[in-house]
Amino acid sequence: MTATLSRSGVLHVKISLADRALNAALDRLWLADGLAPRYGRYLAAMHQVIRASVPLMELAARRCAERGDADPLSALLHDYLVEHIEEERDHDRWLLEDLAVVRDDASLPAPPAGLAAARLVGPQYYWIEHGHPVTLLGYIAVLESRAPAEWLADRLALDTGLPAEAFRTVRAHAELDGSHSGRLDAVLDDLPLTRAQDSAIGVNALHTVGALTELIRELSRITDLWRNA
Repeated sequence: MTATLSRSGVLHVKISLADRALNAALDRLWLADGLAPRYGRYLAAMHQVIRASVPLMELAARRCAERGDADPLSALLHDYLVEHIEEERDHDRWLLEDLAVVRDDASLPAPPAGLAAARLVGPQYYWIEHGHPVTLLGYIAVLESRAPAEWLADRLALDTGLPAEAFRTVRAHAELDGSHSGRLDAVLDDLPLTRAQDSAIGVNALHTVGALTELIRELSRITDLWRNA
């Protein structure tokens, strides 16, 4: 007898089929040659993305609350979002603190918004406002499924020569993202989704993989241009 995949299982299959290019981009990003400046750019770009996480979920939670009891899905989603907001709070600050160590300047302002980050994050606002807030789960699923390996922070410290304090966020996400991803899977499997809503989550996940791939590729291209100038 063939086992039937859960809804979250199907979503993970879709993501895994789409993320070959993302994995290749990450492999190139973490090459030892020229890694220190590239890692600084990575922290700045991730801050541009992660500083939107809590505001996105807060917006989605507000829209869920506005739908009220007439939409049982929104009530259940609201509870998850409120819980996850607290789990993600201040992660953008961690990235700035790591970046300050890399650049040896604690007074650095937050990096300005970049086009690649806007391509990744911007559609989330549209889908929350003009679709259904549950679509955001496709975006969250991709980000939470990209947990760094437990050994990555130590390897990056060795290859860059940077202090261990520059890798706080990498270490923290290696510890946290697995449990966050498991919690999201349980939520996805329990929500009363329509076929259209389930499809929208999948479309968002695939968009997120593609946009994240382009962001990571851009980090390597910029560093290569800087080194060859």
